[in-house]
Amino acid sequence: MPHRAVHVITPGDHFSPRTGSAIPTVVHGLCAATPPGEPRPAVVVARGTYPDRYPSADVLEYAPAPPGGRADRALDALRSRAGLPREGARRAFRAALADQAAWPPAVVLLHNAPQAVGLVDARHVPVLYAHNQLLRTYTPREAGRALEPAAAVVCVSAHLAEQTADRLPPSLRERVHVVRNGVDARAIRPSGRAAGDVLEVLFVGRTVPDKGPDVLLRAVRRLVDAGRGDVHVTVVGSSGFSATDPLTPYERGLRELAAGLGPHADVRPFAPRPAVVELLRGADVVVVPSVWPEPFALTSLEGMAAGAAVVASDVGGVPEAVGEAGLLVPPGDDAALAAALAGLADDRDALAAARRRARAHAEARDWSVVRAELDSVLGRTLGDGARADLSA
Repeated sequence: MPHRAVHVITPGDHFSPRTGSAIPTVVHGLCAATPPGEPRPAVVVARGTYPDRYPSADVLEYAPAPPGGRADRALDALRSRAGLPREGARRAFRAALADQAAWPPAVVLLHNAPQAVGLVDARHVPVLYAHNQLLRTYTPREAGRALEPAAAVVCVSAHLAEQTADRLPPSLRERVHVVRNGVDARAIRPSGRAAGDVLEVLFVGRTVPDKGPDVLLRAVRRLVDAGRGDVHVTVVGSSGFSATDPLTPYERGLRELAAGLGPHADVRPFAPRPAVVELLRGADVVVVPSVWPEPFALTSLEGMAAGAAVVASDVGGVPEAVGEAGLLVPPGDDAALAAALAGLADDRDALAAARRRARAHAEARDWSVVRAELDSVLGRTLGDGARADLSA
C-alpha cells in the first residue's frame, strides 16, 4: 500500500498562488499530479502564512518557532566545526515536525532542509529534496552525519546533483537522484495570438542582480540605439515576493535603464501567479538572463508552456530546463542577447518555429511526467512494497 507523501516546505513560506516562490510552485505541481486512487498528499505549513492555499494537498498547520538571528547562525557555525548538529537551523523544523507522531506512516519530503532529516522519526521515511546547493558550508563528514538517515536526496537538475554529490562522503553519493522540475502545461496554454510587428519580450522573476534583468535591458538598449523600433521589453518582479517591497538601489537602477528606452520598455512590480500566466501568454519571447548558476529555471518552462520562445543563459541547470527547445547565450553578455533577440525579430518563421518547439518541450515536462519520475526514484529507493505516492 503506498505511503502518503508529506511535504515540509521552508518554514514561513506560503503554500499559496499569491507567491512566486519556487518551492511551493514545485510542491503544488507535484501534488496536483496525484493519480486517482493514490493517497492525498499533505503539506506542512506555518500558521499565519497566506490563508489562500493551493487546493492540491491537505494542509497540516503548525505553530512556528520564534525566528532565529545572527547569534543562532554564529553558534551553528561553531557547532558544525565541533561535529554537532546545527540546532539553530533545526529549531524551525522541530516546530514543523512537532505533530509527526500523529501522522500515518509517510514519506516525508524535506525541501531544502538538510538539518531536518535527522528529526524525522522512525515511523516515516525522510527524503531531502534539494532545490539549491545546500551543502556549501558542510564538510563531507558533517554532510554524511546530517543526511545518513535520508533514503534519497532528490535534486532538481544534474548540475545541482553533481554539486551535491561532491559534498557528500562516497557512501551516500549513490542516494543522489535527479528529478527535473516541470510545468502545468494544461493550465498554462498559448493564447493563440500571432506575433505582431513588435517583438514582445518578457522577464519575470526577482529583480536582483543574480537574475540579470539589467543584462536584458542593456541588450534592448543596444537594439534601440541601432535604430530598431520593433522590440518592446517588459520586466516584471520585485526584490522579494511582494509588490509593496521598497525599491532597492539595484531596482532604482533598472528603472533608470528602462526610462532611457522610452516606449520600448516597462518595469512592473511583483505579480501573483494568475497575472504572471497572462503576461507569459502575451509574450513572443521570454528571457531568462541569469548571471549565476541557477539550479533550474522554472520561468523558462512556464514561458514555453505559454507558447513563447525562450532565450536563456547558458549557466548552471538552466540548459537542462530549456533543453534543445531554447536558445542559449553566455551569461552577462548583453551583446549576444541582443543578437539573439534581433534574429527572432528579423525572422518570424524562425520565431514561430521556436515557439512551437517551446510548447512541445513544456508538454513533455508536464507535472504528471515529473511525478512519475519521482515515484520511480522512490520506488527504486524504498522498494516496491514501500513505494511512495509521490504526489509530491
